[in-house]
Amino acid sequence: MAVTYQTEGVKMPDIKKRETTEWIKAVAASYGKRLGEIAYIFCSDEKILEVNRQYLQHDYYTDIITFDYCEGDRLSGDLFISLDTIRTNAEQFGASYDNELHRVIIHGILHLCGINDKGPGEREIMEAAENKALAMRQV
Repeated sequence: MAVTYQTEGVKMPDIKKRETTEWIKAVAASYGKRLGEIAYIFCSDEKILEVNRQYLQHDYYTDIITFDYCEGDRLSGDLFISLDTIRTNAEQFGASYDNELHRVIIHGILHLCGINDKGPGEREIMEAAENKALAMRQV
């Protein structure tokens, strides 16, 4: 089991890695899942747009792209997070940068747990799951 945090063209966000990893593990466990290899890649809007175009054929910016490599109950994946979009969204939603960053960090894990947000009613389910997960976080 390993959660890694890396950057591509941006400064590493100010997160407590050990505490964040423990929180991710606790959220995964609440869905009956275990952590495998999880890689967070913090990047810029330009990098996430490039990834979105190259792998998903989507031509737009987004806050997170999750590549799912899960096997059984073991969560594994690469999660690209745009710190530029996190900052923009935090301002737009009147949230703190730190809270928005952690919401997106756990959003990717929730995707790996099988929660979607594209279909009818799914966005609300994802939001409730994010809020529940954020409440589990020791700040």
